Amino acid sequence: MRVIEIIFYLFIVLAGTGGELCVTRAMKTIGEVTDFRPAALARVMFRAMGVPWMWIGIGLMALAFFSLLGMLSLENVSFVIPVTALSYAAGALGGRFFLGERVSLQRWAGVALVCIGVMLVILGKG
Repeated sequence: MRVIEIIFYLFIVLAGTGGELCVTRAMKTIGEVTDFRPAALARVMFRAMGVPWMWIGIGLMALAFFSLLGMLSLENVSFVIPVTALSYAAGALGGRFFLGERVSLQRWAGVALVCIGVMLVILGKG
């Protein structure tokens, strides 16, 4: 794997997951959305745009998206998408350490299975 591909994968996984974690933190600041009428959803969106975590998350997710586009121009989608599944591991770690969530042993086992699957995809690239 070339250095540029490794950089793209790191951006996809780390920036993408980091963005999702930041957006989650912003939405936790806003509070639970219980009213799904258009006017109420618009109010929630405007309140969310006032939370700095939302803007950081959007920026990180944009970086991940454009990195994904770059990676798809270099590799087959049947390789790229499975490898980006490492974001599940990053998400579990971020949920645990950045958001303070409790992650059960069963979830960690699922994350381990995903990581094993990614390794099989990488090893099978040959």
